[in-house]
Amino acid sequence: MPQDPPPAPADDPGADGCLRCGGAGFVRRARDLDDPLFGRAEPCSCILDETGEVRRSRLERISNLGALTRFTFEALRGDATTAGAQVRAYAGDPDGWLVLKGPSGSGKTHLAAAIANERIDRGEPVLFMFTPDLLDGLRASYEPSEGEPGFDVLFEQVRSAPLLILDDIDAAASSEWAREKLFQLVNARYNAALPTVCTCHSLTDALDERLSRRLASGAVLDLGGAEPGARYRQIGGMTRERLDDFGFRNFNTRLPNYRSAENESLQTVWESAHRFGDEPEGWMLILGESGTGKTHLAAAVANTVLRNGGDVFFAVVPDLLDHLRASFAPGRGDPGYDELFNDIRNAGLLVLDDLGPHTSSSWAIEKLFQIANYRASSRLPTIITAALSLDELREAHPRVAVRALDPKLSQHVAILARPYNLPPRSGAGRRR
Repeated sequence: MPQDPPPAPADDPGADGCLRCGGAGFVRRARDLDDPLFGRAEPCSCILDETGEVRRSRLERISNLGALTRFTFEALRGDATTAGAQVRAYAGDPDGWLVLKGPSGSGKTHLAAAIANERIDRGEPVLFMFTPDLLDGLRASYEPSEGEPGFDVLFEQVRSAPLLILDDIDAAASSEWAREKLFQLVNARYNAALPTVCTCHSLTDALDERLSRRLASGAVLDLGGAEPGARYRQIGGMTRERLDDFGFRNFNTRLPNYRSAENESLQTVWESAHRFGDEPEGWMLILGESGTGKTHLAAAVANTVLRNGGDVFFAVVPDLLDHLRASFAPGRGDPGYDELFNDIRNAGLLVLDDLGPHTSSSWAIEKLFQIANYRASSRLPTIITAALSLDELREAHPRVAVRALDPKLSQHVAILARPYNLPPRSGAGRRR
C-alpha cells in the first residue's frame, strides 16, 4: 500500500492518475503502533474534497459492482429479508469478517452486493469481486497488456482494500495455484484485521482446509437450506415425478430371455450402484449400450441420496451444454449463467447422463471439462453414464476420461447386456 506523501494540490481530484494512490482512492499512512488507525486504509488526499456526485460515481467505478448496483437492502425479497437487518448492521460499521453461507437462490450474493451499495451510499470505498474472475485476473496479470496493472499491483489493491467482498469464494479454487493464491490473499487480510465479506455454498465441501478455518473464525450467517423440492434440480427432462419411477426395487436383474452372463452383469452393476447410493463417495462411471438401464440406475442412486437428505442435480449432457450456452451472457451482471454453473459444480450429487460424442462448440466442451475438473479436485460425488466403449470415451472426451477412469477417484462399471426388448444375438456377452 503506498504511503501518502506530504499534501499537494491535486489537478484532478479522484482521477485514476493520482500519484498518491494510483487511482485506488485510499492509502496507508505512517502511524504509531498504538494508533487505532495503524495499518488501516485511509482515504487518499486526492478525494477528500470531492463532491457527493463525483465521489459516488468514482466509488461505483472502482467497486467492480457493475449491474449489481441494483441489489440493495430495499430490494430484498423472500427469506433474505430475515437476514437483512443483521447484514445491514454490519454494512453500517464493517468490523471483522462476515461469511454468508447458503445454497444458490438463498440471497447471499444480493446481501453481499447490498453491503457494497450501502458503503458507497455512505461515501466509503469497497471492492466487490466474483472470486473466479479475480483469480483469472491475477493469472492474466503475470503478463499484463499495455496499461493494465501487473500482478503485484493488482494483488496489493485487493489485499489492502478497506472493505473486500469475495463472492462465491468456494467456486474457484480448483487448482493448486488458485488455492494457494486465494489463501495468501485471505490470510493477509486476516492478519491485518481488514473487514472482509465472503459468500459460499459451504465451509467444508470445496474449500481448502486452511481457508475454511480462516472463514469460520469470523461471523458465519447461515441463510438456510433449500426447501425439500429445491434439493433436486434437473436439465433435460428427468423431472422429480419421472425420477420417482426409477428405483432399485424395480430394476430387473433376472430377465428370462437374457443369457446368464448378461443377468450377472446387470446384478453386478446394480450392486455397485446400490452401494454408491448408500455411501456416495468419489465418482461412478456406468457404461453400456443405449437402453440397458444406465439412466435407471443413476436415477435410483439419485432417489436414495434425496431420501437421505442430500441434494441432486440431474443433467442430460446434450441438454446441459445447450442450456449453458443459452444462459451465458458476457459480463457478470446477469447471474443466470453464474448461478447455474455453480449449482452444477457444487451439487451434492451430480448426474451427467448420456455423455457421448456430441457435436458441440469448443466453448461448451471446455465448460464441461471445468465442471468435471472442479468436482474431481473436490472429490464431489458424480455419476456419468455413457453409451460408449472406453476407447470411444477417451477419444470423445479425453480430459474428462482421465478423471472418470482415475482409480483413486472413480469406479467404472459396464452393463454387458443387450438393450431391453431386443432379441438375443450372437456374441451378446461381448458388449462394450
